[in-house]
Amino acid sequence: MTAPATAPATAASSGTGLTPVFVRLKLSLLRNGLRQSSGRRAAYVASAVVALLFAALQLLGLILLRGNEHAATVSVILVAVLALGWAVMPLFFPSGDETLDPTRLVMLPLRPRPLVRALLVASLVGIGPLFTLCLALGAVIAVADGGAAVAVGVVAVPLTLLVCVALARAVAAANIRLLTSRKGRDLAVLSGLVIAVGAQVVNFGAQRLGSSDAGLGELDPAADVLGWIPPSSALSAVHAAGEARYATAVAQLALSGAALALLLHLWQRSLTRLMTTPDGSTLAAAEPSREGRGGGLFARLPAGRTGPVMERTLRYVWRDPKTKAAWVTSLAIGLIVPLFNALQGTGSVYFACFAAGMLGIQMYNQFGQDTSAFWMVAMTISSARDAYEELRARALALLVITLPYATLVTVLTTALLGEWQALPEALGLSFALLGAMLTTGAWSSARFPYSIPQQGYKNVAPGQAGLAWISILGGMIAAAVLCAPVLALTIWLHVADHGSLSWVLLPVGALYGAAVTAAGLRLAAPRVARRLPEILAAVSKG
Repeated sequence: MTAPATAPATAASSGTGLTPVFVRLKLSLLRNGLRQSSGRRAAYVASAVVALLFAALQLLGLILLRGNEHAATVSVILVAVLALGWAVMPLFFPSGDETLDPTRLVMLPLRPRPLVRALLVASLVGIGPLFTLCLALGAVIAVADGGAAVAVGVVAVPLTLLVCVALARAVAAANIRLLTSRKGRDLAVLSGLVIAVGAQVVNFGAQRLGSSDAGLGELDPAADVLGWIPPSSALSAVHAAGEARYATAVAQLALSGAALALLLHLWQRSLTRLMTTPDGSTLAAAEPSREGRGGGLFARLPAGRTGPVMERTLRYVWRDPKTKAAWVTSLAIGLIVPLFNALQGTGSVYFACFAAGMLGIQMYNQFGQDTSAFWMVAMTISSARDAYEELRARALALLVITLPYATLVTVLTTALLGEWQALPEALGLSFALLGAMLTTGAWSSARFPYSIPQQGYKNVAPGQAGLAWISILGGMIAAAVLCAPVLALTIWLHVADHGSLSWVLLPVGALYGAAVTAAGLRLAAPRVARRLPEILAAVSKG
């Protein structure tokens, strides 16, 4: 749809007066937002004061760091963390800046290239860019040594700022359809997980630095790598110029310039796509009808009932915010616990079983994950055979993710510890534990189903907390009991000094896990078929 062509619009679309218009628009949005209420005005002023005070302290600290042998290391890593923050903030706080939504401009006669230029300049207005400018300026002052370094720093400061802003804009534009939707806003639940995982990483890093005699020198290898990744490469170029490594400085500065050009190009492509493709309200009429299952990996799923059920389960993992949050939490913790303990030198190869245990929990409360939509599934189950096929397909969908992931975590943990001879038995125990978790998860899903509220942060409906505890804790205890034969065989091989035969545990654990899974699914299926009304009532509560 084309708007009437007017003289101001033509001038704006050509780019001659578009940038000042957008800068005034950004200032008007900020001013009008503050006029809405005194509470919002007070919150904005307070946040601005805190941010600027922190920026001033950071600037002062970086200036005082000048001359320290680790100044370049700290500055490069600080800029990298700052860029990471710019990249992820639009994903978790999409409503923090109304100008991040370019779909508001799709009805205007604007060309993408002038629009990108105008939005980039307008994006420099705000507390975030000022905070970034202070940190970039302080980082350059901390590492600049000599006239050549100062000259490079004059280019590096605005280049770092522009890369950060363009990165945030490119990420927001590429994901704006998701971020402005209801489900996209629900994904902000994951922000708590990211913060928690990040806190663990920072805590681990602080412990490493505190226990090491090298201190900040431990970060030198990381800084050497980050120094070639934009926008940290721009700051690293300042340090290289100060050491008369001019070729390196030019290459690192060019990397940041190329990154800025690439981000602007990707941003422009996203804007073009947003302005020329239909949104969800017209997509059904614009696209031809599609039949059958999705393409790609979904097309390779088995025929019959198994394939559609597996696809449904995997799509829940990817699309449903709470299901995705549960999976990401399990994946993150299942990796962090064994690897961080191995890096600290206090771990064991058997800690890798933690990954299989965390992912096996996803088999619990299978029907509760469907919420009230479970009635559609219940209508397709008329016998124990139907229930068995439903449970088997759900277990297979989980195995698509859990088997390779548990294997990867076990291999990484073994590699960090250097105990390759223990890899077969660790894998065997992981596979046996995973099979036991799938077995008890299927049974507890039939015996103790509970509802998961769609709104808010609660994962259990009021009045069903006891069911959830019984389902998960009871199932985990039962899974540990089921793993006893494989665990006993492992202990006997070590006690009897038959360590050379530990490789047997890999096929034994894999076969045992498959056997108990098949048996558990067959035992749970008749109970599911008999208790369909009770399960439907339980998962639909709240």
